[in-house]
Amino acid sequence: MEVELKPGERIDDLQRDGLRIIQDPERFCFGMDAVLLSGFITYADPVKSSKAFSTMEGKRVLDMGTGTGILPILLSSKTRASELIGLEIQKDSADMAKRSVDLNDLSPRVSIVCGDIKDAGNIFGSASFDVITCNPPYMIGGHGLQNPDSPKAIARHEVMCSFEDVAAQAEKLLKPSGKLFLVHRPFRLSEIMVTLSKHRLEPKRMQLVYPYIDKEPNMVLIEAVRGGKPRITVERPLIIYKAPGEYTRDVYDIYGY
Repeated sequence: MEVELKPGERIDDLQRDGLRIIQDPERFCFGMDAVLLSGFITYADPVKSSKAFSTMEGKRVLDMGTGTGILPILLSSKTRASELIGLEIQKDSADMAKRSVDLNDLSPRVSIVCGDIKDAGNIFGSASFDVITCNPPYMIGGHGLQNPDSPKAIARHEVMCSFEDVAAQAEKLLKPSGKLFLVHRPFRLSEIMVTLSKHRLEPKRMQLVYPYIDKEPNMVLIEAVRGGKPRITVERPLIIYKAPGEYTRDVYDIYGY
């Protein structure tokens, strides 16, 4: 299906099952963190050769702060989830994501809702999802930002919502034993773990992501279970590059190349 493109927008090929996505570089384009999160969600351990694949058969999934809609679109190919909903507060981004859903002929299995994460419990109702995914803003607050209302600032900084808001709403929205998957920055790891536990979202699986084997980690992937018992599995590190411009085999596998 062909859709209307607005000024500044382009269509990018996701190189997976013919999927495409509409993006505007002046607003915000998805990054590797979203792709790695999709791999972490769908594999029990994305760097093990056995790759225990999780289909999420029949599950209802919410992506909070969906932006371009990249995660629901990728998960439509990677899983057998029955329904994938993206929640996005920015009207222009939500509209772009809706048109990407139409572009890939994914409706009604994939849908986009324009709304505030802080009001998600009222929008969807308590215990209404099996799985929640989130690639939240990494930076605390909007201090020092020249334009805190810009789309890029909202995507990267906690201008519209905090991690506390994300955890609180996930606690409301998840069914008992439902799962929350998120990607964040390691420098906030202590705060993340405390906040998740406070909201009865027990961290069960974690993986640190390193740009190179000899560098510090710059991302962390976490799976938490609502009402889960305390016990966490720390997976072996995921290394992105083995040489400048050359991904490791693990990353190629996640991308599906």
